Amino acid sequence: MAKLTFYGGVEEIGGNKILLEDNGTKIFLDFGMSFSKRGLYFEEFLTPRTANGLGDFLEMKLIPDVTNIYREDLLEHLGRKSEDPDVQGVVLSHAHADHANYISFLHQDIPIYCGETCKYILEAVDEQSQRSIENEVLSFKKRPLFRSNYRKPSIKRRFKTFRTGDKIHIDSLEIEPIHTDHSVPGAYGFIIHTSEGAVVYTGDLRMHGLHANMTEDFMNAAKESKPIAMITEGTRINIEKTDESEQKVYNDSKKEILNCKHLSIVDFNFKDVDRFTTFHRMSKDLGKKFVISFKHACFLEKYHKDKKIKAPDSRDENILILKPRRMTGTYINEDYTDRYIKERLDYPNIITAEEINKDPNEYMIVLNFWYFNTLIDLKPHGGTYIHSLSEPFNEEMEISYERMHNWLKHFNLRFVQSHCSGHICGPDLKELINDINPRELYPIHTEHPDLFRKLDMKTTMIKEGKKYKL
Repeated sequence: MAKLTFYGGVEEIGGNKILLEDNGTKIFLDFGMSFSKRGLYFEEFLTPRTANGLGDFLEMKLIPDVTNIYREDLLEHLGRKSEDPDVQGVVLSHAHADHANYISFLHQDIPIYCGETCKYILEAVDEQSQRSIENEVLSFKKRPLFRSNYRKPSIKRRFKTFRTGDKIHIDSLEIEPIHTDHSVPGAYGFIIHTSEGAVVYTGDLRMHGLHANMTEDFMNAAKESKPIAMITEGTRINIEKTDESEQKVYNDSKKEILNCKHLSIVDFNFKDVDRFTTFHRMSKDLGKKFVISFKHACFLEKYHKDKKIKAPDSRDENILILKPRRMTGTYINEDYTDRYIKERLDYPNIITAEEINKDPNEYMIVLNFWYFNTLIDLKPHGGTYIHSLSEPFNEEMEISYERMHNWLKHFNLRFVQSHCSGHICGPDLKELINDINPRELYPIHTEHPDLFRKLDMKTTMIKEGKKYKL
């Protein structure tokens, strides 16, 4: 008998951790970080303690207290004995942290199944991120109780990658991964063939992006499978249809930058290759050099390896890499200790803020809020700042948003909001669900599960930790 247990994503956006069991086979669909639950207790300078292993995460219910899935070194800090895993795999829909990051806590013998492009993104994140207990997705070093045992090599997780058209076999289960359109490449939905029938899992998707045809492919295959159950995201079930599109981002942003006679600054999530393509194309159309960071270069080089994405290399003739001030502030190579920067210091397309200041109107710079202190070097008085990200939706984000506007006001930068969501809107989602027509619906990744009751089908209001028989 097939069963589902939801350990995350219940009445919240993200944090998906869905256990599917069938005839002795157990798999997780995603194992992500819950930003909303974590934000109830922790922030930038108050974080879970590494010294307590899994303890802080279990106590604050950031991860489920279940047996036979977690790393033995982290259990040791709790005084628990090591456990052999009884889960045969994690099937990862895409590389966003709210779906992927808490794989960090899982036992190394549990294989991870993900798209090839998803693995590239995880590698880019790993290359330029500071290592912490919450982002050890690809590999980890054991954290034993005694420091004398620390000098051991990293343990690499077992990854098995796929593309659309492949079939994944995990013991008694056959899984069909089918590409979907989302704000990160390498996103997939799944059709899981169980002993009771097909179970459909959407992951995250949309119908208004550049690749809506991929979501249509998923929808058609899911419909054909005649699913007994459908697990669907519902991030924007409460949002009516809008005119948002990648082309609108291009048109609106280009108009603003055309009217700007000083430095143009854009901010977007660099995992979003469609948004990168939008602004990179715009920079070429406007005759401006596109300036990215060394962190962005990590992502771009991984995308360039995937020929289906058709992204340029970080050394493309229209791309420059901004060299940040470090240590002495003189840009000498000895100032840079981060490996992802050191390995790229000989690139021919590196530029400094002082060089940009000679003719700022010739450039379009990608600058994330967390690096706004670079504005002091760039001196962008009277320029334009395009915010191509979601608007704040919690108190912590609102505080950062206000602080961001303080910087913009100080430098007299014109603020422009221009964004296209990675999630499907309410009317499109309802149409997708009705077209697939599952026997039973399980809405997750939403703060408004009650709105799904209005659909003309059996809909389960999920309770976290409860087991549902299919």
